[in-house]
Amino acid sequence: MTIISLLDLPLTLADGQARDAGLETLTSGLPQYLSRCQTFEGGISGSPGSEAHGAYAFCALACLAIMGPPEEVFTRHMDIPMLVSWLSARQSAPEGGLSGRTNKLVDGCYSHWVGGCWPLLESSLDGKPSSTEPPASSLFSREGLTRYILACCQGNDGGLRDKPGKHVDSYHTCYVLAGLSTTQTHHYRTDSSAVSDGFSSAFSWKSSPSPAEDNVFTKSDRLTPLHPLYLIPHKDAERMRLWSQAHPLV
Repeated sequence: MTIISLLDLPLTLADGQARDAGLETLTSGLPQYLSRCQTFEGGISGSPGSEAHGAYAFCALACLAIMGPPEEVFTRHMDIPMLVSWLSARQSAPEGGLSGRTNKLVDGCYSHWVGGCWPLLESSLDGKPSSTEPPASSLFSREGLTRYILACCQGNDGGLRDKPGKHVDSYHTCYVLAGLSTTQTHHYRTDSSAVSDGFSSAFSWKSSPSPAEDNVFTKSDRLTPLHPLYLIPHKDAERMRLWSQAHPLV
């Protein structure tokens, strides 16, 4: 869905087994499938009946949010109270970091995979925010996660890691930084009527800085805000949308 929406690819399915089964587009039945991936715990798995996992939770929520406004598609296809409960249990004390599964240790990469779920859920619960001002409180401890990242995920020789004792690598560097950006950013949605393509809701996201905790990070430590669905800077997502509209495949 990331590729389809950013590149404005055609949705209509070619003749084949999927069309024979009654599916007409690439999104036919997709929300219903994701709904079946929500487990008894409230989290989301990679396939129906599998274990709930933080990375699959983000992919499923981001996929739904690409297809429509979170306050509509999440409520229609997910048990929100159960999902909030499961995600809340992923933040551990005293570390402040996030784990990906039940009874697992915290891991720096879930700063994004789990931490990135919260802006999407907060948007779905708030409806369509009209203010650039961040809310007075958040559904997760931004300060706790920030402290874990800065205190535990920085390697001695540069790069970022899972936790102390682990080696730094590019994977964890990417997703720890993405998670840190999320803690520093308030994401909100605007009126999407100005966007003419079929994924108008996905391109209605904006951002503003969250208040800095003086004892956690300073202005010079702020990272570039990333689009909460695409994990690239907002301006780059918009450039891709405009380029794709100017160069249609059909």
